[in-house]
Amino acid sequence: MKKVFIPLLAALVLGLGTFLGSYISTHNMGIFNPKGSIAASEMNLIMTAIGLMLIVVIPVFIMLATFAWRYRAGNTKAKYTPDWHENKTLEIIWWTIPGIIITILATITWTSSHTLDPFKPLDSSVKPITIQAVALDWKWLFIYPEQNIASVNLVQFPVGTPVNFQITADAPMNSFWIPQLAGQIYAMAGMSTKLHLVADEAGDYRGMSSNYSGFGFSGMKFIARATSQEEFDQWVNLVRQSPVSLSSEEYAELAQKSRENPVTYYSSVAKDLYGEIIMKFMMPAGEHLQKKAEDPSHGASSMPVMPGMVM
Repeated sequence: MKKVFIPLLAALVLGLGTFLGSYISTHNMGIFNPKGSIAASEMNLIMTAIGLMLIVVIPVFIMLATFAWRYRAGNTKAKYTPDWHENKTLEIIWWTIPGIIITILATITWTSSHTLDPFKPLDSSVKPITIQAVALDWKWLFIYPEQNIASVNLVQFPVGTPVNFQITADAPMNSFWIPQLAGQIYAMAGMSTKLHLVADEAGDYRGMSSNYSGFGFSGMKFIARATSQEEFDQWVNLVRQSPVSLSSEEYAELAQKSRENPVTYYSSVAKDLYGEIIMKFMMPAGEHLQKKAEDPSHGASSMPVMPGMVM
């Protein structure tokens, strides 16, 4: 029976690994199908960590099955040693190997935490594009400050161009995530966080909220579309032809709770709308409006810097 058990266990482990590898390679598993340099680095980090941990996990499960079989109640031939209590060689092995693995993982974590810092701008000879993302109930608003346009539930940018996302929320705390391009980062009211990414291939990528935010959370998805520079310029011109502009009044209506919102374009955006969205949580509304009346330049440029807040 022993001669059959070990090959059977090995075949089971090999078969499971082959199945998982085949499934991941033939299905779009998001983080396991990266389309940008940041996402590719994050996937490599995940796979490296999994591989290192399997060095311990696989032997543990093999030993678990082996011990359960060898020392079963029906095996009267198993050696019985009730007074055995230590083996220095084994103790050195099972403390040294995990210790080495933990040290390697700690080193990788320290290095990757700085290399893949979402606030860190990407090195590129191409001029980056800035996009401001606002999490609403239950939709995503994307403001293009340089192009003075906006869209709902669709964000478009050129392939090979670094994208500097500025992210906030005008709703409960949320999380912005495009799995095939970069990791998630939180969107919080009254604060602005950052995320830098780049798409290496053209295509439509799934964007989502990865932090539960209420009744309409399941439909809080958006399309992240990477295109050529020419197609992006054409899209910008198309958006500018929209009959709707994102004024403060229009934004107030947009910010109301709604579900399954269609893609919407705005041909222009109220000046410093992103800063206004943040500032409404920084002080009482009346005080803010009074200061704005006294000083028209009052807005994002006067936002106080807070820990974790990016200007």
